[in-house]
Amino acid sequence: MSTIAHVTSSTHFNTLLGSSAYLIVDFYADWCGPCKAIAPVFQQLATAEAKPGRLQFCKVDVDGQADIARKYSVSAMPTFLIFKNGSVIDTIRGANPSALRSAVLKAASDATKGPAKSNVAFGSKGYVLGSAGSPAATARGSGAAWSQGFGGFGGSGLMDTVVRFMALYATSLISFDGYHAAEQSPFSVKNRR
Repeated sequence: MSTIAHVTSSTHFNTLLGSSAYLIVDFYADWCGPCKAIAPVFQQLATAEAKPGRLQFCKVDVDGQADIARKYSVSAMPTFLIFKNGSVIDTIRGANPSALRSAVLKAASDATKGPAKSNVAFGSKGYVLGSAGSPAATARGSGAAWSQGFGGFGGSGLMDTVVRFMALYATSLISFDGYHAAEQSPFSVKNRR
């Protein structure tokens, strides 16, 4: 079994992107001399560093899979893209063995540190509504007021903003000149800076 997957379609490429934490992609062309020159280096790195579920290698023929090359703006061959969890984190253009080796070894080192890629969308443990460990339950348990737990959207909080708005509204209602009071208000569109 080869350590390098040869991409046959966009669907195949997307499957490869989702199957490993890191994917090293060689965009090449059969007629490209520098692509042929660096191919043994890519093969050697793939043989030495591939780790199922963590670090995988593939090749994309830019003539056969032009849509994939276009999607990632590949205009020079060879181009190597390093993907981490589906996003490009590094690009090496041209047949530069030392840059390729350095990027692959860095990805391989990082791939061995973390857990294998899973299909979980978020990395945190999450909370169940109403559970004892949730932030809301913790706030309720410590005697915090509802407005403090709900108003923590930054600055002075949601409840403070609502109270200020209601006060401004009441002031403009009981004012003899509501139009003038609204113009002088800090909430007026004319007073924005």
